[in-house]
Amino acid sequence: MKPGIARIHDSFERFADFDPATLYEASGRRGMVDPAIRPAWRGARVCGPAVTVDCPPGDNLMLHVAVAHARPGVVIVATVGGYLQAGAWGEILTEAARARGLAGLVIDGAVRDIDAIEASGFPVFSRGLAIGSCTKERPGKLDAPIQLGGATVGPGDLVFGNADGLVIVEHDRIDEVYQAAAGRRRKELEIISKLREGRTTMELLGLKEPE
Repeated sequence: MKPGIARIHDSFERFADFDPATLYEASGRRGMVDPAIRPAWRGARVCGPAVTVDCPPGDNLMLHVAVAHARPGVVIVATVGGYLQAGAWGEILTEAARARGLAGLVIDGAVRDIDAIEASGFPVFSRGLAIGSCTKERPGKLDAPIQLGGATVGPGDLVFGNADGLVIVEHDRIDEVYQAAAGRRRKELEIISKLREGRTTMELLGLKEPE
């Protein structure tokens, strides 16, 4: 791995032990992706900088272009114009992405060949599954801001997801959000420790019972 790529990888890997909810709260409740965009297979997790792709409905040419030019460690983040009748990503693109060291796919659209994708261990998040095929003819956009399930994603933004959901953190807020998330996690661990000693959430969170 080249030094520049290694620094980028390390910058994002430090988030790996967090969870989407913590990052969402640490971001000031920004960046939550529509919960309908879910892991395509049980146990999928994704964390890395976004490469954004905007495909026309029913065409996945730009996904092939994106994978061919992507650096190791990035996450392909794509939208397909709301079209859910064709799997814009399948086994072939998965193998191409794995060969280039990509960290995963998040798509506001459908995928297919899910058994093969799960067997490969490649992280995929999608809005649905569809066996329909795509054309590979029409141009779209690469590395431009896109809308993903109600969140804006720009090139280089952090994409983080697991079974709980997905969150986007703007690239220029990475350090700020990391520090806030680390602080929240320390506080949560302190609360958990005190709960195990017999104290209550009412007491620890300063909650009042309704009168």
